[in-house]
Amino acid sequence: MSHDIIQNAFQALVSNDPDRISAVLTEDAEWLSPPGNATAVALGGTNHMVGREAIVRFFAQDFPRLYARDVAVTPRGVHVDGERVAVEAAMTATLANGNHYSNDYCFVFELRDGLIHRVREYTDTARGLRMVFGEVPR
Repeated sequence: MSHDIIQNAFQALVSNDPDRISAVLTEDAEWLSPPGNATAVALGGTNHMVGREAIVRFFAQDFPRLYARDVAVTPRGVHVDGERVAVEAAMTATLANGNHYSNDYCFVFELRDGLIHRVREYTDTARGLRMVFGEVPR
């Protein structure tokens, strides 16, 4: 069951459809990414989003400004422990500047009542910065 919830969530998040994204999140959901990650730096955003509305706005409006097309999240491993799901994944995309993006991630999802309540995202931030900016910005 938890595995299906996460598969549906990934499809919703990359759809850029606010209704689909909203449907997989609790109202008080949180998304925590590493400080200084490429997405937050490039978009001038935060690494800690709080609330369904903030997360929906990010994935429906902000995320596609950087990851313009061909976004794919490919799970490499899914580990379920009740309401907690860890997903090892690779994400690829074409950036708004036409460059290719590819990075590895680990997402730890905490579910509540069949919805995503909290996400902790881990990634190689230096690689992400190189993929987005060509070098690590200082």
